[in-house]
Amino acid sequence: MSRITRFGVALILGLAFLVAIPVQATLVHAADARTAAVRVLRYDASRAAEFRSAVDQAAQIWNSSVSNVRLVAGSPADFVVLADNGWPRAQPTSLGRGTVWMGRQATAEGHNPLRIATHEIGHILGLPDRRTGRCTDLMSGASAGTNCTNPYPNTAEKAEVQQNFAGFAPAIDFGEIYVDSPERVTS
Repeated sequence: MSRITRFGVALILGLAFLVAIPVQATLVHAADARTAAVRVLRYDASRAAEFRSAVDQAAQIWNSSVSNVRLVAGSPADFVVLADNGWPRAQPTSLGRGTVWMGRQATAEGHNPLRIATHEIGHILGLPDRRTGRCTDLMSGASAGTNCTNPYPNTAEKAEVQQNFAGFAPAIDFGEIYVDSPERVTS
């Protein structure tokens, strides 16, 4: 190999090395930023009685639906889930914090417990009620009727939660109690 050829190869390898280090560092930094952007919310469903498994399943549905928030059972809890005999409701006190009541009255009338749990956790994640009557809309709640068992948020609902946890202002009023009773459903 001639001296000029060796010099050319060394120059190209040296430049490739200099370019590769910043690119690799940028990729590692971007991966760290994505990991750091995940907000972990702990929930306590120990007082959710017969709804405990529905709450755990609802948390897994949200975990598979959004990437910047992760729900895990544990304490101290960011939100608490309770069982009572009223209508399901949620009181978000701030984004990711509050109380959910899994009301037995709704399940006694035929509403699906998993859909209820996922819907009420949606309030904790910053989603308001949207009484569209469509089963594809998780936040339509009871307006979709007792035949609706869909517990999955739609694309727009997923995107809204992603935005909420990316720093955008949620479209709910913190401190308000969101009750999903038929009296609140409009046709």
